Amino acid sequence: MSTLNPNLQKNERLFLLVLAGIQFTHILDFMIMMPLGPQLIRVMQIDTHEFGLLLSSYTFTAAASGLLAATYVDRFDRRKLMLTLYVLFIVATLLCGIAPGFLSLLAARAMAGAFGGVLGAMVQTMIADVIPFERRGQAMGTVMAAFSVSTVAGVPLGLFLAEHLTLLGWRAPFFFIVLVSCIILAFGYRHLPPLTAHMEKKQSGNVFQQIYAVARAPAHLKAFFFVGLLMMNFSVIPYIALYYTANLGMTDSFITVIYLVGGAATLLSSRMIGRLADRQGKLRTFRWVAIASFLPILATTHLVPVPWWIVLLNSTLFFVLVSGRMIPGMAMVTAVAPLQVRGTFMSLGSSVQMLGSGLASLVAGLIITRNAAGQIEHYNLVGYFALACGLAALWMAGRLTVSRPAPQE
Repeated sequence: MSTLNPNLQKNERLFLLVLAGIQFTHILDFMIMMPLGPQLIRVMQIDTHEFGLLLSSYTFTAAASGLLAATYVDRFDRRKLMLTLYVLFIVATLLCGIAPGFLSLLAARAMAGAFGGVLGAMVQTMIADVIPFERRGQAMGTVMAAFSVSTVAGVPLGLFLAEHLTLLGWRAPFFFIVLVSCIILAFGYRHLPPLTAHMEKKQSGNVFQQIYAVARAPAHLKAFFFVGLLMMNFSVIPYIALYYTANLGMTDSFITVIYLVGGAATLLSSRMIGRLADRQGKLRTFRWVAIASFLPILATTHLVPVPWWIVLLNSTLFFVLVSGRMIPGMAMVTAVAPLQVRGTFMSLGSSVQMLGSGLASLVAGLIITRNAAGQIEHYNLVGYFALACGLAALWMAGRLTVSRPAPQE
């Protein structure tokens, strides 16, 4: 049984739409840095290692903030906490847009990660609190379609603004995100319901004892390890645009097309994968999609100059399958912890998620190099690393302790 009250049941779609909007903006804020890589490297005169630091600064502070959030996330109304964090995220994104140089941008990205990472955990926690497990795959697919919208609309539009608003340049996408976020904040303030059922049962011990109890539970440790392995594919993603432009000779405009087509395909596939997970089982669907994702991962990291349509086909499959694994995967993860500690569990999981992606980005940045001609080298090794972690995640998925919701849920 869901904690959803009758009024919220009538507005479940609107509830998910608001969460999808929040997910859209914080994902776009994170993703926009990747295709902006060539511009930032050129304008700021930084190298690939410093660019990797810009990416990992976001993820590492997101990991740290997730640990901090675990001390308070289950002590407040989910609605109030979500809106407060979202306001702070908007301020941090604005600071990214007005950053005068590399160091100030690095600090602003770290601040954006501190709030953006917790937002992701809060979105998943609220879905798990409200939507029954039997329909959670489709709900996850709906909200995670925000990734698709960010790629099909947000990233191409952000790149278009960066390219055509010459006065602002790379800053334009961040101002765009701030504008959209303010609109979503207004909708969230009006339509997100109070969620306080998790506060009804008092927990024993002080806050650190409670966090330690959540963190050390064997079922939770398995889930954290699984999430960390899933994020290792992020070793490939940040350098796709740079590899395509430097090694395959693709233009910045074609990179926009890649995100546009890949995002459109993922927008269609996300809900399909979510429905499939509800009907065929989360674990079975995860295995199918994860195994299928290995092909575009390896192809992406081994591509040589080929016709443009082959590059586009492979990149589209990459978008659909790599992001598609997360839908049944995270639906399983949300069912691991009980309602009373779910916020703490998901915050810790968010830390693991961000720490994993930051580590993956950092490892990839250390592996790849640029030769005298400016081309990326050793990207194939990054692909083998992602494949090994993907196989480990496939093995770990079958060992998750996924339980049905308790009757009070």
